[in-house]
Amino acid sequence: MNRFFSCRFLLSLVAGASLLVAGSCTAPRAIVSTGKVTPKGEFRVGGNVSFNAPTQTLGKLGSTIKSAAEDLANQASKDSVYYSQTVDNLQVAALAYILDPVRPSSDLYLRYGLAERFDVGYKYAFGSHVFDAMYQFMGPTGTPENPGSRQAGATYGSIGLQYATQRAKLPNIPFLDNVNSLLGFKATRHDVLVPLVFSTSLGPEEEIGAISYGVVYAHSFVRYGLTPGNLYNGPGSGAVASRVPELPTARRNFSSFGAFFNAKLGYRYAYFIPALSVYYQNYGEYQLLNNKTASLKGFTFIPSLGLQFRIPTARR
Repeated sequence: MNRFFSCRFLLSLVAGASLLVAGSCTAPRAIVSTGKVTPKGEFRVGGNVSFNAPTQTLGKLGSTIKSAAEDLANQASKDSVYYSQTVDNLQVAALAYILDPVRPSSDLYLRYGLAERFDVGYKYAFGSHVFDAMYQFMGPTGTPENPGSRQAGATYGSIGLQYATQRAKLPNIPFLDNVNSLLGFKATRHDVLVPLVFSTSLGPEEEIGAISYGVVYAHSFVRYGLTPGNLYNGPGSGAVASRVPELPTARRNFSSFGAFFNAKLGYRYAYFIPALSVYYQNYGEYQLLNNKTASLKGFTFIPSLGLQFRIPTARR
């Protein structure tokens, strides 16, 4: 029987955990929009880098490493992997990571003003495809070249709808591949996000930028399954050694509630956008192997920094 956990894995587990940021992808939730949508016929292009820091995932990764260090030291010389609390912890950590990974991320996007007060956009987050639209219900619709209001400090408001789809997985890095093999974890997810954005213009029609703030609601739909490899119920389980049965595909969904702040700073054609978004979510209860369950909830902090370019049209 193959040995899934070795002394080498045990010694490298803590170091490998720091590389978790290298795996998986997640739908971007950093809000960098202002209350003013892209004017009709114009384009905005840009990109963002951000860091996703969920309190629940950070906590579960820490407890998993501690438990693995204590438990695997006693199993390192054995050929079989038996179901234990450590395996429960690994499953919970895998779920937490899929639901809300600890990692840096980046994205590129394009927006187009489809009509007065309405724009659409596409964002590629290196594994996650995002489509969205925004409607501006407050404030003028001009441009710096042809302002609807020549006064600085105008207030804008808009509401949007974003849809993202992605295939989620654990990070493929040395030694954690053993965990993937043991759990046979697979998942997909879809995310819907509705931001309500208000902003105050800096200069007429955001000529030198804007200060933006608001609230956001998100809803995520997750499918996941567990197909363990050579994982057995054995001594201490109260039964004769037998392979742990797989967990068929399960479906869960959960809501997130957030608030954000960003500053758009530049002049006419190019802007820097630092932002901070904070979410709270009760992820709910999830089925594990051997009829175990786990409940997860917590906050997520997402600082980001973006660069945006405005492409005006000749008609303006």
